[in-house]
Amino acid sequence: MTAKALTKRYGAITAVDGIAFAVRPGECFGFLGPNGAGKTTTMKMIYCVLPPTAGELSVLDKDVRTQARAIKARLGVVTQDNTLDSALSVRENLDIFARYYDIPWARARRRTDELLEFMALTDRARDKVEQLSGGMRRRLMVARALVPQPDLLILDEPTTGLDPQARRLTWEKLRQLKRTGVTQILTTHYMEEAAALCDRIVIMDRGRIVAEGAPADLVRTHVGREVVELRGLGDGEQVLRAIADLADGHEALGDLLLVYTRDGEGLLHRVQICRRRGDRELLIFAGEILGAGIEHFLHHVVVALALGWDVDLPLPIEHEGHGVACAEIPTAAREFGTNLGNGARRIIGERLDHQRHAPGPIRLVQHF
Repeated sequence: MTAKALTKRYGAITAVDGIAFAVRPGECFGFLGPNGAGKTTTMKMIYCVLPPTAGELSVLDKDVRTQARAIKARLGVVTQDNTLDSALSVRENLDIFARYYDIPWARARRRTDELLEFMALTDRARDKVEQLSGGMRRRLMVARALVPQPDLLILDEPTTGLDPQARRLTWEKLRQLKRTGVTQILTTHYMEEAAALCDRIVIMDRGRIVAEGAPADLVRTHVGREVVELRGLGDGEQVLRAIADLADGHEALGDLLLVYTRDGEGLLHRVQICRRRGDRELLIFAGEILGAGIEHFLHHVVVALALGWDVDLPLPIEHEGHGVACAEIPTAAREFGTNLGNGARRIIGERLDHQRHAPGPIRLVQHF
C-alpha cells in the first residue's frame, strides 16, 4: 500500500492533510495519535468508504477511486463500533457473513469452526452476541473480518474499552495471525499497544504525520525508556530545572507532571531529596546525604550549583546551641558536571566527618 499527498476535507475542515506512507507485505503498520488526529478518516479511505479529496492512494496495487470493489473483496475490516448482529448467535454471525462472499455453505461452516477455535470462542458458539463480554465481542469482530481469508486486515482501535486481560488476549491472537503472513494496519491511542503489535508506526496529529519509525526507535528518540508521574510539586518549573539533565521531555497535565527519562529511579531520587521550603530555598536533608557518603553528597552539591544556588556547607544549623562553620565551594564547580577539586573534597570531607552525626538540613539557597 502506498499513499502520496493523501488529503481529506469536509468543507473548510481538513481531516487528513497531505500525508504519505507505505506499508510492506506481511508487516503490522500502525497509526498512533489522539482523538481527532485523522486516524479513522485515513482508515476509511483505505477500505474505500470515503473517497480522497486529493492525492494518491493505492491498496493491494489497486487505485481506491477506480477499483474499490476489487479492493474490498480482499480486505478484512474491524471498525471502532460494534457492528455484530445482536439477534444472531456467535456462530450465525460468522456463517451468514461468509455468504456475503459467496463462500459455499459447507466451506463456510468449516471456516467458522476454525475461527471460533482460533479466537477461543468455541464454547460460546451458541450464545447470543449480547451475552458476550466486551473482549469476546472484539475477538468475534476480528474472527468475522477473517472469514474471507483477507490479504489485508484493517483494525480501527481494536482494543479500546477492553480491560487489560482482554486486551492482551486480543494482542496475542493478532500476533499469531501476523505469523501467518497477513498484513495488518491498525489505529490506536496506546503506545504500549503499538509497541506490542507494530513493526512500524506513524504518529498523527491534526491530520498530519509528525513522526515515523519502529516503536522502539521513536520511544528512544522522542520519549525515553521510562515515564515518571509527579504530582503536587508546587513550582513545577523549579523541579524541571533540578532534573533537567535526567529528563528527555515532559508534559504538564494540571497538577500531574509526566517526565520522560532513561533513568526513572535516578530522577525520582533527585526529586525526593529536593523538597521545597518557602519561596527562596530547597532543603536537602543531612540524614539522607550523610548516610550515602561523600560522593553522593558532592553529586547533589554540583547539581545545586548548576541551578545557580549559593551553597553553605557543610551544615549551617544550630547544633546544641553552637553554630557550624561553612566551607566555600570553588568557583570551578559552578559548571554542571565539573568535578570538584581535591582541595574542596578535602575541606568538605573534613567538615562532614567532624559533624557526621549532626541533625538537620544542609541549606541550598536559590536567589531569585
